Amino acid sequence: CGGVHAAYSGLHPCFQRRSISRLLKRVFDLKRIRHKIWYVPILFLNPLIYVLSYGAMLLLRLPLPEPHILWLTIPIFFVYFFLEAVGEEVGWTGYVTDPLQERWGALKAGLILGVVTAIWHIIPGLQAHQTLTYITWQGVFDVAGRVLYMWLYNNTGKSVFGAILFHDMYNIGYVLFPNNGSHYNPAIAFPITAVIAIIVTFLWGAKTLARYRYAHPQVSTEDGSPV
Repeated sequence: CGGVHAAYSGLHPCFQRRSISRLLKRVFDLKRIRHKIWYVPILFLNPLIYVLSYGAMLLLRLPLPEPHILWLTIPIFFVYFFLEAVGEEVGWTGYVTDPLQERWGALKAGLILGVVTAIWHIIPGLQAHQTLTYITWQGVFDVAGRVLYMWLYNNTGKSVFGAILFHDMYNIGYVLFPNNGSHYNPAIAFPITAVIAIIVTFLWGAKTLARYRYAHPQVSTEDGSPV
């Protein structure tokens, strides 16, 4: 939020407060998600990517520990990671996304923002003593993943809450990956995520990521009202 406040520093203080207040209110803009079916990918797409990653690692016979999941900790993680995701998505999704895609289109905006977020996470990765190989793979994973954020955002009435929840589920999936994320491998997760992003782009279109290719055209009556 500090970065957001800095962006408004040249404006009148009253306008700053109103603008920041409107931005923060979008944290719980659930009403924008009119078609509830979109909660399915918001809640389950990231867990699916982790499950597919785990399955791929089994097929490749990569070392994996015996899964040990503390199910009762999930509600705690949910709240903690939701608050953490608010700090990122208010900026990435609520503030930066729309100006980017108005200029570059949805796909290019997602790729640009993905590169920025990947660079943003280099220092935390080094602080966590991750290898450069791990950081690189996680970086390209972030780029592919940000396309999915853009897709969900544009199909949920531009809901920041949806992006926060999607981010939340990504982090929960990480700590549940055997064990506590210790054997998560972004080199496996990236190609899976990239394939999903390519499919999404093909089906919903690169310009908006919101125009489903095979949607049935709406039929109207003579007075123009939909049938």
